[in-house]
Amino acid sequence: MPATIENLSNETRSFVPAADFAARANIQNDEWSRAALDPVGFWEEQAQRLAWHSPWRTAHTWNPSVPTGELDENGRPTLSVPKAEWFVGGTLNVAVNCVDRHVDAGLGDRVAFHFEGEPGDRLSVTYAELQRRVAKAANALTALGIGKGDRVVVYLPVIPETVVITLAIARLGAIHSLVFGGFSAEALRFRIEDTGAKLLVTSDGQFRRGTAVPVKGNADDAVAGNDDIEHVLVVRRTGDLTPDLPWTEGRDVWWHDVVDAAPDSHEAEYFDAETPLFIIYTSGTTGKPKGVLHTSGGYLTQASWSHWAVFDAKPDDVYWCTADLAWVTAHTYVLYGPFSNGATSVIYEGTPDTPHPGRHFEIIERYGVTTYYTAPTLIRTLMTWFPDGLPPTWDLSSIRLLGSVGEAINPEAWMWFRDNIGARSAPVVDTWWQSETGSAIVAPLPGITPLKPGSATRALPGLTVRIVDEEGEQVPFGSGGYIVIDGTWPAMARTVWGNPERYRDSYWSKYADRGYFFAGDGAKYDDEGYIWLLGRIDDVVNVSGHRLSTIEIESALVSHPEVGEAGVVGVSDARTGQAVAAFVIPSRQLSAEEAADPLVWGSLEAELGAILKAHVTREIGAIARPRDIIIVPDLPKTRSGKIMRRLLGDIFDGRELGDVTSLQDESVPAAIAGIVEAARS
Repeated sequence: MPATIENLSNETRSFVPAADFAARANIQNDEWSRAALDPVGFWEEQAQRLAWHSPWRTAHTWNPSVPTGELDENGRPTLSVPKAEWFVGGTLNVAVNCVDRHVDAGLGDRVAFHFEGEPGDRLSVTYAELQRRVAKAANALTALGIGKGDRVVVYLPVIPETVVITLAIARLGAIHSLVFGGFSAEALRFRIEDTGAKLLVTSDGQFRRGTAVPVKGNADDAVAGNDDIEHVLVVRRTGDLTPDLPWTEGRDVWWHDVVDAAPDSHEAEYFDAETPLFIIYTSGTTGKPKGVLHTSGGYLTQASWSHWAVFDAKPDDVYWCTADLAWVTAHTYVLYGPFSNGATSVIYEGTPDTPHPGRHFEIIERYGVTTYYTAPTLIRTLMTWFPDGLPPTWDLSSIRLLGSVGEAINPEAWMWFRDNIGARSAPVVDTWWQSETGSAIVAPLPGITPLKPGSATRALPGLTVRIVDEEGEQVPFGSGGYIVIDGTWPAMARTVWGNPERYRDSYWSKYADRGYFFAGDGAKYDDEGYIWLLGRIDDVVNVSGHRLSTIEIESALVSHPEVGEAGVVGVSDARTGQAVAAFVIPSRQLSAEEAADPLVWGSLEAELGAILKAHVTREIGAIARPRDIIIVPDLPKTRSGKIMRRLLGDIFDGRELGDVTSLQDESVPAAIAGIVEAARS
């Protein structure tokens, strides 16, 4: 049998839904069996939750990737490019579904979102006010020559204008591509050129960790020499705090001149369900980023239903997803999912430790947040900031549901999250999905799914997920392998922008004979069939033929009280091929002087190394015992919070680091390299 990923750990804790929560839950019956009888019919039912201008003719068509009968230049059989369509012939307007229909239903006075700026400025926007703002922006975009199918790149921080312009682009049937406001000019340039954008929306500056940082210069560098860009629309955010603003007359226009002055009513058009909605770029570890394309009707159907079902959305909830608006998490679970359900949300511009580590808790208390959806990396960071648990400084009693997204959550981080922020009672819905899936694929339904710390549990209704070996055979319970999606789903990406062959090769070719979408992640079943994510398959360590998951070893390390966070990688070993190296952030707090001294980190390594190696051996076995333990102040993470384990391996083995433009903090690799070098000298 082809090799599988070995199952190292066994989590036995389980939490059934509380009776009072279950009694009020949005979904209380067995949706899985009902959806399995007719998955397409199930999604048609969910599509009816939206406002359609005209009904669809065909619910779903699917042309899978099959042999063409031809050979490529290397003499290998070629496959066709797959094509999916959902709700063809049906017309709708995404922005109308997210804004206007709630106003028409008498909910205009409901708060659509509370905005909190990093400096402390605040704004609450009702659905009626959001409707007026989106109408103004749509009229301004039309005046700037933007219409159906045009691409608009948005390079903004998390501010109200980002929400408004995104919905306005969707209202016109144009295509948006949001870019994280901290990305370099080079990364922005690639996305502008790849989309062929006509308009760039940016700001004069933004606030980062208490400092006003200029942004417009980066934007100008990104569009220099680009003849496709007709205008740069600029939001005034930092004003006099970022003087010497570069400006090109005739191209650059101020938001307050063209948007604020525009009429506040707009007649919406309606577009076919397969009309493109947005392009989002994946930050793959190799090759240039892929711009995956999502369309309107199917995406909105699944985004809306999954937000309502997974987060048990209620009319009186105050919902906060902490993702930056440029990430797919925010597309689906800040913008389109919550707004389509008429939810009240929170958006926050800044970092969680500005000006103090409890800023998020302060915001939860201020707005009475009931649902808090964040990343495991932040949870683990909070564990290091508050090693003795949260002090009674903030009132978090409004919290009724917690969520996790971004990468696998360690069981001990799951428990800390539930115990400290969820008052030992709030369900934790751990969600697995990707930019390419568009919506949550594996997640519990909190009113009916028993929860296990660290497990995303099972595929949502209407979806089929399998864990398979190299040949595509499903592995038995208790084993690990590759996670695949069997079949299609409404929110799936339709293609890679400008490169459909890359879409085929990246996601469908490996298991084309079975029709599986290959996600690129590893996972395992436990003995009861629950799904546990194991990270990217690139993060599997092969020690003497044993294929070990880095996530499970990291979880064992994080369960030790001396460990705040850990990143595990495979490094070169002459005897075993690869060995396990663990980079560990200690839970103890160090002074600034201590943290700046590489010798301090070496001393901690000498103190903790043997203890942590023995701990991993006790927790999951000798085969997973790290050969090396390196104590570090931080780990290299992408701006969406994922640990870039590839860089840790490159640092340890002395390889060139390659592209680091997606890092939160580009100084971290150098600091780690200094610690590694000091330990070897």
